[in-house]
This record gives sequence, structure tokens and C-alpha cells, in this order.
Amino acid sequence: MMAWPTIICGALLVLIGIVGYGTSDVQPPPMTALIPAFIGAALIACGGLAFNVKFRKHVMHLAAMIGLVGALGGFMPLIRQYSKTGDFDPTKKSAVAGELMILVCVVFVAMCVLSFIKAKKARKAKEAAGVV
Repeated sequence: MMAWPTIICGALLVLIGIVGYGTSDVQPPPMTALIPAFIGAALIACGGLAFNVKFRKHVMHLAAMIGLVGALGGFMPLIRQYSKTGDFDPTKKSAVAGELMILVCVVFVAMCVLSFIKAKKARKAKEAAGVV
């Protein structure tokens, strides 16, 4: 079951967002620094709903989509930095937050895909055994 991994990945993203916002070099910190936290909060909500068997399948597909959007969105600070300066510093705070968001979201989406494959195989084996 992917409910707990979803909640854990969401909590990591919330932490990335809060730390990125709190340690921003720009004052006042931009609200975009909290984007990982918003993605993480959505994942936490999906993880909580996934404990209900009735909602699990649909909520986990939604969570996988949110994770994919988060992975793609993690590239935005990297692209923004390069377009503004013409150079890329992977150690800049916004870049590190983007890189961490990409990492967490890609790992989460990979875990979701593996879980979906495993669930489909289990469902097919159950059908083949004659249990409906």
C-alpha cells in the first residue's frame, strides 16, 4: 500500500518548501519558494485518503500525477536561474530546492508506477485463479 510512502514524500516536500522559504536570500521571501510545500500538502492529503479502500485507486493515480507535475515544476527554478544569468549555479538555494523537489517527486512517481504494475499483476492472478 502506497499511503505511507505518499505521506512521507509529501512531508519531505513540505520540509523542502518551508526551509527554502525560511532561508531565502531575498527579503521578503517569494511565495514561489513554498511551491514544494503546496505539492507536498497535496500528496499528504492523497496519502490520507488512500487509507480508504474505496478511494485508493483513484487517489493514488491523482497522487502520481501530482508527483509528475512536481517533478516537472522542480525544473522551473533551474530554468529561471539560467535564463536570468546565462549561467547555472547548482548550489544556489533555489536550485537546491528545485533539485530536491525533482529527486523526491521522481522517486515517488517511480514507486507509484511499480505499485500500479504490482497491483495489476495481482488482480490478473486473482482473476486467473477464478476469484472475482
